[in-house]
Amino acid sequence: MKATVLRAGVVVGLIAGAIAAAVVISRARFGSREGAISGVSAPTIRIAEHRQPRIDALNKSIPRIEKQLGVVIEVVEYPAPEKDYLSKLLTELGAGNAPDLFTANFDADVPDMVSAGYLAPITAEVKAWDGYEKLFDVAKKLSTGADGQIYALDSMLLVEQIYFRRDLLDKAGISTAQPANWKDLLDRAREIKAKTGKYGLLLPAGIGWGAGGFTEGFALFVAGSKTPQIANDDGTLNLNGEGVRDIFGLYKSLIDEDLMPIKPLLGPEPWVIPKYTMFPAGDLMATTCGTWCYIYDWGKDSKNPVPDVTKNVGTWAVPGTDGGSSVKISGSNIWAVNANSAHLNLTKKVLLALCSVDSTVAYAQLLGNIPARRDAADNKDFQAMTELVPVLKNVDNGTYLKSAPGFSVVSEGVARATEALLRKQTDAAGAQAILVKYVKDLLGDNAVK
Repeated sequence: MKATVLRAGVVVGLIAGAIAAAVVISRARFGSREGAISGVSAPTIRIAEHRQPRIDALNKSIPRIEKQLGVVIEVVEYPAPEKDYLSKLLTELGAGNAPDLFTANFDADVPDMVSAGYLAPITAEVKAWDGYEKLFDVAKKLSTGADGQIYALDSMLLVEQIYFRRDLLDKAGISTAQPANWKDLLDRAREIKAKTGKYGLLLPAGIGWGAGGFTEGFALFVAGSKTPQIANDDGTLNLNGEGVRDIFGLYKSLIDEDLMPIKPLLGPEPWVIPKYTMFPAGDLMATTCGTWCYIYDWGKDSKNPVPDVTKNVGTWAVPGTDGGSSVKISGSNIWAVNANSAHLNLTKKVLLALCSVDSTVAYAQLLGNIPARRDAADNKDFQAMTELVPVLKNVDNGTYLKSAPGFSVVSEGVARATEALLRKQTDAAGAQAILVKYVKDLLGDNAVK
């Protein structure tokens, strides 16, 4: 029997009540949940948000939206780690007491929420919105479900590639040219190790990295593999393909040849040492990442900046197994409306206001993601972000992964499969078998082809 599965690293039901109650950090400015604007009672719209930079970005937009729509906005702080945020959100959605407006962590989370009846459809409102035609085509595609309906709007985009230390590779006499294929990429990592003794390439992996191990690692190589999509049009998942096994083979080569750091990936917060310490120090020469790394990870205001980051850190598109290359596009700030909101129509208007140029640029400034709107390029504040402006040209040529109900389970299965590879407990075929078994165990045999 196939069941609707909503997961965030652990079964939601087991953690219900285990996470502390969300904290209201920005209450109605007039002393009560039902505020007053110009003497008129104003409804309160509650918005869930997490991580301080995101909260700060949201708070920049609140005064404008309150004035524009005659509402009072209350920001509810959720747990910061992505999996804890989603667990808390799903628990409250299931209990019927979630905020009116919130974001999904990843595009893959949306189909499961739709299946559970948690999200209000917003198709008519989005298509009638004056910003719809200004969205990049890929943002429209990512926001539209297999049934043609929109239940969540990708207001920002993640543009993900391979980031490398151009300055250090030049110094070592190692080519910084775009790798032609997977073999070329591996050979480059081997050359880095041989000439410098440093690690040549990091692919996020393991259980500790959570969903990011899929979205920031495995998923980048899918488009260029022999299995270019893993969600079939009929809603099943294509996990037995040769391309899936080949991607695990790429991980295995990097691990077995000591070309990527392993020990940090088996510990807590596995991204901290490789991304925030080893890469800036030059102990890791290349890693998958997204535009946020130019701002949040290694930018001038980060904890461990790379000097002159856009000059010294270059990017490669992700090569295909046999040639070609691609830039992976995925959604960020994926705003959705609680189907049980007491102010459904008004909440939809707040959602669209949060997808304005000003709001998306505020998030870009603090997070380093790309606004999903073409007209953001004309905004003077965005133009000042010289790290991000050039990336806009890659958006139209990017690839993206289709998703289906249960797709989040694939992410967890990849985490378990790559964990086994990190611990050298299996080979590529075995890792693929771990993934397939995990997904079948949770979604049923018929979910996988």
